[in-house]
Amino acid sequence: MPPVSSKSRRRFLQQSASATAFTAAVPYLVPADALGLGSRPAPSERIVMGAIGCGGKGRHNTAEFLKLPDVQFVAVADVDGRHSAEDQRQIDAHYGNHDCARYSDFRELIARDDLDAVHVSTPDHWHAVASIAAMRQGQDVYCEKPLTNSVAEAIAVRDVARELGRILQTGSHERANDDVRRGCELVRNGALGKIERVEVNMPFIDEWHHKIVLEYRGIPEPQPVPDELNWDAWLGPAAQVDYHERRSHFWWRFILAHGGGEMTDRGAHIIDIAQLALNRDNSGPVRFKATGQRIAGSLYDAFIDYRFENEYADGVRLIGINQNPRGLKIIGSDGWLFIHVHGGRLEAEPDTLLQTPLDSSAVSLGRSPGHHRDFIDCVRSRQQPLAHAEIGCRTATICHLNNIAMLTNSEIVWDPQTESIQGNEPAQKLLMPRLRAPWSL
Repeated sequence: MPPVSSKSRRRFLQQSASATAFTAAVPYLVPADALGLGSRPAPSERIVMGAIGCGGKGRHNTAEFLKLPDVQFVAVADVDGRHSAEDQRQIDAHYGNHDCARYSDFRELIARDDLDAVHVSTPDHWHAVASIAAMRQGQDVYCEKPLTNSVAEAIAVRDVARELGRILQTGSHERANDDVRRGCELVRNGALGKIERVEVNMPFIDEWHHKIVLEYRGIPEPQPVPDELNWDAWLGPAAQVDYHERRSHFWWRFILAHGGGEMTDRGAHIIDIAQLALNRDNSGPVRFKATGQRIAGSLYDAFIDYRFENEYADGVRLIGINQNPRGLKIIGSDGWLFIHVHGGRLEAEPDTLLQTPLDSSAVSLGRSPGHHRDFIDCVRSRQQPLAHAEIGCRTATICHLNNIAMLTNSEIVWDPQTESIQGNEPAQKLLMPRLRAPWSL
């Protein structure tokens, strides 16, 4: 059963969003303890959610939201019936009922009139279409990183969120880590002196990396589509190709039509932290140079080796390379700080930098209550979350521009204000993929 008063609450959220857009508003809900309800909110207080994409990351996101007592999950959607059934079972087991609805078409899910928010945990090539459609239906969105699979789609998602006053949290959860935020505060408050460069380490060393290089060679022969999978719907706005299990679940991230390889997979985390540390969340580099290697004749056409150098307008450089350990080293005139990804462990030289005191006048980045909790709190308050649409857009842009620089073997001059490439038509054409009919933004 949907929570009581969900329609009236949703109308309030929509009106509040239209009125406040990207500004804060006073939360409208009465605390549960003020109503004598203890820590468990009454049904009318809950944020009603649905899941779009129920694979591994989708089920993880659902599980994280289920931990929050003021969230009520009512529906899931996935083009693979096996995935949606697993997520449905997870939700029904949590509530001890059989009330969760299951859809194969996300449009049926977002057409419900009881949803406040959704999480979009699909392959990257679906992020923009699904997120924009949900926002236009009046729902706030938690969208996995990278925000989209192209620069132009990221801009479109950001612009729709801004226009409609929707709350969008990008799943860049590394920036919610307390140690990461502390490290970025040290940088922002001058503990390293004048910042010279940021070295980004993105090693290609995991088991699945080895598989695509050593085992999954060539272009596989087509396979029969599993009965539970709607392959045409899985492809959605991407070009029509034959099914093979190595094209689809998980492995899609190394095929440029569906994902950006390690550049957008881990890069969307590491580069995102660099943006936060450098106070560039509303901007980005102005020059992109990048070289890389791909596997000749492989289904997996994303870059497996890379070196990139991005330059901000003030001369600070962002330098990326395929090496251990995974994370970023921020180098200044007075020392360096290394932030490990994943986990956020900090190292510094001199190590005394880590004990640098920050007084009450220092720049403070605050602390996250948890990336999923932050999203729900912002759905209520209409304040912007820690990885809002602008942030997700700017980080995704850097990742994709590096891929474009490698694809075109050219230097890219980028204007962060107009969000356009200067004087490079081949690169400009790669900002937006061609979406297969009938899908559009």
